[in-house]
Order: sequence, then structure tokens, then C-alpha cells
Amino acid sequence: MKRIEGKIALVTGSARGIGRAVVERFAAEGAKMVISCDVVDTTYPESNVKHILLNVTDREDIKLKIKQVVEEFGRIDILINNAGITKDGPFVRMSEEQWDAVINVNLKGVFNVTQAVAPHMSRQKSGAIVTLSSIAGLMGNIGQTNYSATKGGVISMSKTWAKELARKGAQIRVNCVAPGFIQTSMTHDLPEKVIEGMLERIPLKRMGTVEDVVNAILFLASDESSFITGETIAVTGGMVI
Repeated sequence: MKRIEGKIALVTGSARGIGRAVVERFAAEGAKMVISCDVVDTTYPESNVKHILLNVTDREDIKLKIKQVVEEFGRIDILINNAGITKDGPFVRMSEEQWDAVINVNLKGVFNVTQAVAPHMSRQKSGAIVTLSSIAGLMGNIGQTNYSATKGGVISMSKTWAKELARKGAQIRVNCVAPGFIQTSMTHDLPEKVIEGMLERIPLKRMGTVEDVVNAILFLASDESSFITGETIAVTGGMVI
């Protein structure tokens, strides 16, 4: 049985990497329509995927695009907040521009999109919201003060939303997934010594795959997790033990 049969799902930051993998997996898992949202124009071969240009920092455009989605499909069952950026640097030398840029996309962007979607889920009294956090949001990471702050922030926001959106009998669940060291194009060319150092910190002694992360996202988006809300699944191979 397909796990999200007939659902309308919206995925931000979906042009590449984990976001694109989520779109493709959701389409294969029976979603009636997956709305792929990104600032990059993207095409998909799947007939049940539609792409819209969306900047998570543009509140007015978000409201308009979400309204259009609901008018066309009648509802939004699943929201995956995946859009994010990095602008790393040592804390003592981090510029205000680096701080503001990451906060605006990774933290305020999640706030913007979820605030636009939540009223529609409240009216239908159901929905699943999953936001991508990070191991940096659980443990911090050198050179990523801004990124760590946003990834910790989305966990706290999600716990609050899990409480607020479930009032009056609404079955709206809000959770996070926090990936650790994941094999991507960015990690492919890392020096062997760097990878060895990473593996020493991982009890399972391997890096995660994009599929590992997508599996956790799909679980939280599906009815299999119908009694789970306000939680964060750490896909880290045990690094946070």
C-alpha cells in the first residue's frame, strides 16, 4: 500500500538534494499532487508533481501561492519545510549580513510558509508538518553560529506549533527531522582524513544517505506516525546518544 495515497503535499527547497528526493519519493508513494517550491525553475517527469517558484522570504508571494494551491487542489495535507542556506564563519568574525541571510531563510522562512499553510490545515482539522532541522541544531557546530541558531529554533517553534495547532480537536502534527553527516555532492570530495574523523564520532560507523533522511520525513508525513507530534527524529547514526 502506498503510504500517502491521495495526499496533497508541499515541499520547499526542492530543486536539489534532500528536497528533490522528497518530491520524487512522495510522488512514488501515491500523493495526488506534490507541489515543488523553490526559487529555481525545476522540471519533473512525474505527472503528479507541479513546480511553483517560491521565495520563502517573500511573505506576500507565499500567501498568494498557497491560496492558489488550495483553490486548485482543495487542501494541503502535508508541508515539508526544507528550504535552507548556509553562510559559515567564525562567530567573532561573522558579519551581520551572514547572520541575517541565514536567519531570514532558515528560521523566518519556515515561520512564513507554515503561518500561511496552518490556517488551511486548521479549517480541515488535519495535516502533517515536517521541518528539516540538523544535528547542528542539537549539538551546535564550529563556524555555524547562524545555522545552528536556526536549526535549534525550528525545533522550538515546532514544539510550540504542535501544542497550538492541535487545539479544538484538530489532528495537525508538527515534527522535525535532524540529519547528521549525510552523503551528498558536498561531502563527496571531502579529504579522507575528514571523513575518518566524522566516522569516529558515529556509532554506526557510516555516513547517512539521502534515503535515510527521506525515510524519516515520509514516516512523519504519513499516518504511520499519527500519534507523534512535537518530536525530532535525529538521523545521525547515533551521534547524539
